[in-house]
Amino acid sequence: MKFQGPVRRLATRMARDRKGATAVEFSLVALPFLALLGAIMETALVFFAGMMMEHALGQSAREIRTGQIQVAGGSPEAFRTAVCGRTAGMIDCNRLRIDVRTLDSFGGVTELPVGDDGMVDVGSVGFLPGTPGDIVLVRAFYDWPLVVPNLGLGLANLEGNRRLLTATIAFRNEPFQEALQ
Repeated sequence: MKFQGPVRRLATRMARDRKGATAVEFSLVALPFLALLGAIMETALVFFAGMMMEHALGQSAREIRTGQIQVAGGSPEAFRTAVCGRTAGMIDCNRLRIDVRTLDSFGGVTELPVGDDGMVDVGSVGFLPGTPGDIVLVRAFYDWPLVVPNLGLGLANLEGNRRLLTATIAFRNEPFQEALQ
């Protein structure tokens, strides 16, 4: 009973003291705020990387359309390196898969087989840039790892908190026969 007076005074003094209120309020709000900020930044980064990949594929596919790749005897590795070189280092070339094939018509696109990991099967991609006048389909697939958990955004479309970025371009090759002779 003799501690009742000092304990009561201490409790009253602590209840009136507002010096740490801001720190306590910030600690309650900081984690959700930082998680939301991280999710916003990652979403922006994923979409920016997708746009960079589409732009790089479009620029590189122009070399197929004009016959530069065919005349130079370009390989799939050289084309993939060209695409990667145009992404400003945002994409790891080892995880980028490129599929280049000729079609009978613009409606003749088929789906590629998907492996157990949800990614496009490596054995199903090919490199056939075609000849003058051929219809060519160029597709790029990239497995982007996500850092921030989904937070209900549904950004991951592969297992293991990953997103499959894709870019597709279809065109008819220009008449570059003169360059072949």
